[in-house]
Amino acid sequence: MKCLNKIFILVFVSASILFSQYNKNNFAVEINAVYTTNARIFFYPNSSDPILRNNSFPLGGVVNPAISFRYKILNSLILGINSGYMTKTSSGYNLTAFSGDSTISVLVKDGFSMIPIELSLHYVLPFSTGDFKFMMGGGIGYYFGSQIRNIGNDKVTNIERKFSYGIQVSVGMDYLLTKNLGLHSEMKFRDPQFEVISKYLHNNVMYDGKKIRIAQNSFDSKINVYGITFILGAVFYF
Repeated sequence: MKCLNKIFILVFVSASILFSQYNKNNFAVEINAVYTTNARIFFYPNSSDPILRNNSFPLGGVVNPAISFRYKILNSLILGINSGYMTKTSSGYNLTAFSGDSTISVLVKDGFSMIPIELSLHYVLPFSTGDFKFMMGGGIGYYFGSQIRNIGNDKVTNIERKFSYGIQVSVGMDYLLTKNLGLHSEMKFRDPQFEVISKYLHNNVMYDGKKIRIAQNSFDSKINVYGITFILGAVFYF
């Protein structure tokens, strides 16, 4: 028992020394490049038909810039807030319209833009060294976004947007180049989604050199950004 107590004290003291060296600066700012593996749009999120309700249009991975601000609240605990701007579009035959007396499938550019705001609490792990600081954390997120749809010479406007809340967890590492400069890498798990109601600016639009008519003036959609988020950037300590 005494041996275990000595080991615990030794680990605690060693960790305190490492944390003290790391936390001579109480503040840090990160400038990051972010890659999220998947995003998709559900065009019939409120349909009574489960096949239509669960059918989605894949957008692929999303690359975006982000910035994060961190503040040391205790030797081993860091409070962080981060935000960024995400946008992604992809083309697909996602609309049926009238051309004269017949219906045609129309190629449209669908996508979204989103601003995530996330509040996190990070714990600096005891096996960190003088140059490598390993962290794990988690927190809550607020996600606010818009749908993008371009068709011929027309586009949609969002008439109602439902923001969403969510949770996120992460593991990360800082590599200290100097006292005031480091490299930051992080892997984050989150699943933000939000719903929007959009409206076409015009019911009759020019598409592929001919006039087509859109039957439904407004429609609802759900955007889901999911998968794994990889973050890489520079961190400045002060």
